[in-house]
Amino acid sequence: MKLKPLFAAALLAASAAWAQEPIVIKFSHVTTADTPKGKGAQKFKELAEAATQGRVKVDVYPNSQLYKDKEELEALQMGAVQMLAPSLSKFGPLGVKEFEVYDIPYILPSKAALRRVNEGPVGKALLKKLETKGIVGLAYWDNGFKEMTSNKPIAQPADFRGQKMRIQSSKVLDAQMRALGANPQVLAFSEVYQGMQTGVVDGSENTPSNIYTQKMHEVQKYMTVSDHGYIGYAVIANKRFWDALPPDIRTALDGAMREATRYANTIAQQENDAALEGIKKAGKTQVRELSPQEKAAWRKALLPVQATVAPRVGKPLIDAFNREAAAAEAEQRAASR
Repeated sequence: MKLKPLFAAALLAASAAWAQEPIVIKFSHVTTADTPKGKGAQKFKELAEAATQGRVKVDVYPNSQLYKDKEELEALQMGAVQMLAPSLSKFGPLGVKEFEVYDIPYILPSKAALRRVNEGPVGKALLKKLETKGIVGLAYWDNGFKEMTSNKPIAQPADFRGQKMRIQSSKVLDAQMRALGANPQVLAFSEVYQGMQTGVVDGSENTPSNIYTQKMHEVQKYMTVSDHGYIGYAVIANKRFWDALPPDIRTALDGAMREATRYANTIAQQENDAALEGIKKAGKTQVRELSPQEKAAWRKALLPVQATVAPRVGKPLIDAFNREAAAAEAEQRAASR
């Protein structure tokens, strides 16, 4: 008769031990660990594990170790991974086309405009749209502004004519390259270096940190510092997983994400500045800064993209971005007086 209480006690002990098993979050991404995104993911891991006192374990998988660009969102929706930080362009093919507004060239002319959009009601409303796809939007992380690379010199819009330019899977980026006379080629991020090396593509657009850490500058002869577009990421989670977390755990993870976001966005510019210097010092790519007159010509050539993609992205959203950008510019001018 004494066995029953002993069995019950053992069962309770086993249950308690099981309950103490850490919640595992697989955080997958496609860039290297030494990029702003990679460092942000590592910072979140450290902060999350500390804030939950070991009740959560975050396993970070960088550099497409688990999934490539086209695979990772499906993996998240299926629950094979719990967190991602895909570039904003990735949500168009998922059916949330509004995120492609970030791909419109020169729609975000400064970091001040970017902050005003991402941290305000416009950016928050966009993240909310992901919930219908089983995704929770947690934060925006910067990479930076994009530059053009090619094996031919690029100074004027006419220099793009006939070039095969790699893009992410985005109708807006497709329209951008066509407006310049280039032939857009969709290629997974992990395949770009080889595509450049073998001539599958002539060039691409990316941030200095991505170009440098992926060694694209070793297989591209020319780089133009155009700052024509923005690459950012939405840190996202599987909604079913996130909603099922104990409330105290979710609160702790929210706090860790806020701190990791501040860190990631602070280092992004520093990383890109350092990468640009690294590209210059490597001496394999000739780096060109656009003059004010040249940049004006680029803006003029690319302005029609807004009208081209308005039916897809939504004219009210484009107008909202333009208003926020104008307000940010006005604030900067007032502050400089």
